[in-house]
Amino acid sequence: MKKIIGLLFVITTLTASCKNTNKKTATDTSTDSTTSQTDALFETAWMNDLSLNNGRKWEANKETTEGVLKMQTLLQSETTHTIEEYVHLASKLNVVKNQIVKECTMKGASHDNLHLWLYPLIKKIKGLSEVKSLEEALKLKQSIEEHLKVYATYFQ
Repeated sequence: MKKIIGLLFVITTLTASCKNTNKKTATDTSTDSTTSQTDALFETAWMNDLSLNNGRKWEANKETTEGVLKMQTLLQSETTHTIEEYVHLASKLNVVKNQIVKECTMKGASHDNLHLWLYPLIKKIKGLSEVKSLEEALKLKQSIEEHLKVYATYFQ
């Protein structure tokens, strides 16, 4: 029950105004990097909350779809052999994510589903910017790649 209430709070906060890029939920300024918080970046329960639009994909605004494609391109093209390179990749992904949030024009159920998908991605990008080991960085990068693939399942 607490998870549902927390999720509703997050959705309400995020859906209040997509154009507000300074929201705490969009930037998550906590710096505690305990193991349990790192593990939380990889949980996939959020996928159970996503739904299709009566069996069809949701219409997403062009800027969001282009942003997702830009992030996928960054993940494929950026060199990531050192922690610094992973952190640099996270910075670039964050710029694109901020642009998606800023240019969001979606409304209603499509918007709500987008934010169910987007919020865990925001946390993963932040986690990548704070990695302490190459193993953790690689795992997060792969998780972000998989997360971005899910977009095409639910949005067009």
